[in-house]
Amino acid sequence: MALLPLWVRCYENRAESRRIRRGAGSPVQALVYSFIALAAAAMGALAYFALAFTPANAVLVVVVVVCFVIVERQLRQRAERRLEQAIQELSRLLATDAQAGAVLGQRINALTDLKLGQRIDMLEADISVLGTVIRQVAEAVAEVEERVDRPAKRNASAMGDYMPAPVPEPVAPKFTAMPSQPVIPLPILRQAVADHRLTFHIQPVVRLPQRRPAGYDLLPRLTLENGDLAEEADFMPVRGGEDVVRDIEGTALFEAIAIARRSRATGQPVTLYIPFSLASLGDSSTAEQVLATLDANRAIAPGLIFLMSESQWNAMSGPERTVAETMARKGAGFSLTDVRSLRVDAADLAAMGVRSLRVNANRFIANPEAYTDFHLSDIASYLSRFDIALIAIGVSGEREIIELLDNEILLVKGDHLAPAGPIRPDLVLESARTTAPKLRRAEL
Repeated sequence: MALLPLWVRCYENRAESRRIRRGAGSPVQALVYSFIALAAAAMGALAYFALAFTPANAVLVVVVVVCFVIVERQLRQRAERRLEQAIQELSRLLATDAQAGAVLGQRINALTDLKLGQRIDMLEADISVLGTVIRQVAEAVAEVEERVDRPAKRNASAMGDYMPAPVPEPVAPKFTAMPSQPVIPLPILRQAVADHRLTFHIQPVVRLPQRRPAGYDLLPRLTLENGDLAEEADFMPVRGGEDVVRDIEGTALFEAIAIARRSRATGQPVTLYIPFSLASLGDSSTAEQVLATLDANRAIAPGLIFLMSESQWNAMSGPERTVAETMARKGAGFSLTDVRSLRVDAADLAAMGVRSLRVNANRFIANPEAYTDFHLSDIASYLSRFDIALIAIGVSGEREIIELLDNEILLVKGDHLAPAGPIRPDLVLESARTTAPKLRRAEL
């Protein structure tokens, strides 16, 4: 098949040469016909002298020879023209076949890029999750109908035909537990931050089953006058004190950048979870400083994840959501903690830069229905389709670890696995704690 176009081109060249020869002008045609006439005259002379033909017969032989040669030449020219037309048609067919082959190749490449196997797997996973949800809904509806029928039958048997209106059961209030007030008053906290007595510890988020660190939470600690360390719950303001919260979160960002830079220089980049809140996100000057810092540290921005509570994330206003989206576009991410429900729009969270959701391990295992309508083993894989990880925090025993492993929840955190501890001295700048606020304002 590869030689066929070459053969066609050879015949096309020969046909072209014939057309050129035919179109060369009348001298060539006259020469050809002169040769035909000479050949016919020679045949007539041969017949007259050698074969003893009469002059009339010799002339007839000449005429016959001339007519035969001319007719043969016309037939050969006609055959050549037909051959040329057949070659042209074959060339057009080959060109059409080549175009069809190119189109077919493009369609095959398009079908190859569709990744049908992966789409089929996703479709099977969706069907499996949908079947689980339908089964759970049917079970819940059957249970509700059974609960409604029981008091109705009991009242009907006791009261006869009289059926009083059912008294609705009191609905348990949603979780509205107010956070406990900090032990350290705000003025003392403000003075301690001004005296640079704020330090940071890290606690790893480990990946099961190897239990290797997948990231580190940056936890603020306050050094008291007697040298003891106060945890975040003991001094972080619940209401008010936004300026102090912004200073603490700004110092945490400064520490995280220093650690990330040192770790990247040693060839061991890390992922850091930095405390963040609406106090910093809602302040225009602080938000601009954070965006400028991320823009100046794009190389390490993917390893910086800002840790926010779910309640504050849901309370964001329009401008605050715009700042969060800008932070995500610059490479940073978000992790939502204190998550009370996984009935969320995962696609919207992923578009906003949310990379992980954190749930309490004990409550999640004991009462998964409070979090989601999915089966416990399906929720992690469902969130992973949107590149959102599920992190179980507060792990307190091996039984919880086994339960989480069985349900494919692989990112965990808790004192049972690894308690919080100080940062390695070689990863922290020596002047970070003493000059953090000044340098942070200058750099940001």
